[in-house]
Amino acid sequence: MNIQIATENELSRVAHDILAKYPNEHVFGFYGEMGAGKTTLIKELCKCLGVKNVTSSPTFAIVNEYLTENGKYLYHFDFYRINDLKEALQIGLEDYLYGGHYCFIEWTEKVEELLQDEFVKITIETLSDNTRRFSY
Repeated sequence: MNIQIATENELSRVAHDILAKYPNEHVFGFYGEMGAGKTTLIKELCKCLGVKNVTSSPTFAIVNEYLTENGKYLYHFDFYRINDLKEALQIGLEDYLYGGHYCFIEWTEKVEELLQDEFVKITIETLSDNTRRFSY
């Protein structure tokens, strides 16, 4: 599926569409250049899933944990700063992935070897300052 949007206000539609298309999936990998909107889309997905906390990029923490309004955990990873797979293993990535909770992973290409083929790949392409194309 490809969706193109011209304003950030349209992200809600993209997030709802992703969750509707993949109701039984919990691991999502986000691909796109720096500044493409990976974190912004993940914030919208968190909102759709009922996260009430303020969401932010876990660039320095590597993982942020959120609780949804129905008591489920959601994990947001940012692997931009890791140097090798060993670092991802040290934070317990495999435990997170197989715990049945939502896992949203930025810079997925750095940990793809640790993921099973069963994750949803979401690519964000920058077409202009405001326009993005989402593929999933």
